[in-house]
Amino acid sequence: MVAKSKGHEVIPSAKRLIGSLRDMGYDFSTAVADLIDNSIEAGATVVNIDVEFDGDDSWVRIADNGLGMSASQLQEAMRYGSEREYDGDDDLGKFGLGLKTASMSQCQRLVVASKGNLRGEISAFSWDLDHINATNKWEILKVSKRELKKIVGHYLDKTRGTVIFWQRLDRILGYKHPYGENAKKRMIAMCRELEEHLAMVFHRFLAGEVPGKKLRIILNGNQVKAWDPFARTEKKTQVLEPVSIRLEHEGKAGTIILEPYILPHQDDFSSSDAFKQASGPRKWNRQQGFYIYRANRLIQSGGWSGLKTVDEHLKLARVAISFSPHLDDAFKINVAKMRVQLPNQIRDEVDFAVKPTTKLAQATYRRSNTKTSTLDTSGKSTPVNISGGSSPSPINIQPAASSNSLPSSQKNSDSNDQYWTLDDMQDKLIKLAEPTERHVLLKVFERLRKTLGK
Repeated sequence: MVAKSKGHEVIPSAKRLIGSLRDMGYDFSTAVADLIDNSIEAGATVVNIDVEFDGDDSWVRIADNGLGMSASQLQEAMRYGSEREYDGDDDLGKFGLGLKTASMSQCQRLVVASKGNLRGEISAFSWDLDHINATNKWEILKVSKRELKKIVGHYLDKTRGTVIFWQRLDRILGYKHPYGENAKKRMIAMCRELEEHLAMVFHRFLAGEVPGKKLRIILNGNQVKAWDPFARTEKKTQVLEPVSIRLEHEGKAGTIILEPYILPHQDDFSSSDAFKQASGPRKWNRQQGFYIYRANRLIQSGGWSGLKTVDEHLKLARVAISFSPHLDDAFKINVAKMRVQLPNQIRDEVDFAVKPTTKLAQATYRRSNTKTSTLDTSGKSTPVNISGGSSPSPINIQPAASSNSLPSSQKNSDSNDQYWTLDDMQDKLIKLAEPTERHVLLKVFERLRKTLGK
């Protein structure tokens, strides 16, 4: 019998690894959003974010009224790769890294204070880069009660919950000694960007669309208002039928839900302010495409995931794609929850499912009677001949190189025959149809083109 060799534990260098983990790809807005995920998971209904500019002593505080933690629970939460199960369909956590990596990507000292019992005491520990660099040990430090008052403020006086406090904001302010007007302006601009980001990422929670998880986020005393990517309060927004796609990946199965929307033409918005608001943080062209949600939290906002390129004519098309956390591996979600990939096995289905959406978006964008011929699958344009007369006449579909290559006798203005391309007919019918009918018409014309191409 061969004896098993004894393993030797190799502990990573604390200062090297923590230094490397600071570069996980977070920016200020995405780091704060990752912490709010934890607050939602802890059942918080209110998250307060305070940002104070004071040169070297500037700080950021994120306080929630969630379940809070005992001292032992807090110590485990401070561990890199904390041990916890992440199996729920509405679980926003994943790797046990977010609290630490998100925070330390922005600051050199992280303090977490928590109270898990209304009558209990507040526990607080810190990760401090100065201490780690000096000792090269994976050590958290207990925070003194005297320091706690500044860190916690009044937030845990009458409620349980958790307070996260960032100090020495080297990554946020970008200056060794961040004093002066430029540093202050940078902080103000970042807070403005943060508000836009949180309004978008958590819009379903802020609008009360997630059962049992109504959330308020207050930034520097001002409540963050939800930004709806789909402008559903606009009367002319077109809501297409949802599409369900079944996905199986490495023994796990689930359903992906696609919800397509066509935003109104600029002239059909209720106001110019509403049109500007709908453009989103990254403006119209970059906001077109897929909005991918994991457990109702927005991960990707815009872009076509390689299925299409950004196109001015598609800027009114936006499609919500929702999946649950147990399909994370299929979507290859990263630690910062900022990037996902459409699984290869459903890419063709998604591409086919959004074709009516993109066609309708183009028709809505153009809103003109310009006649253009469309190539069918045989590579030829297909004009439609509608005979004149007071009684109904048959519609004859004849192949032709283009609508401009018809014989002169057929283009004669005195002729009783009028020639329309399929595009002409489609555009005309789309304009006459009710919003709920338009996607059906697009599907009919798509089948007609396929039939003509056979």
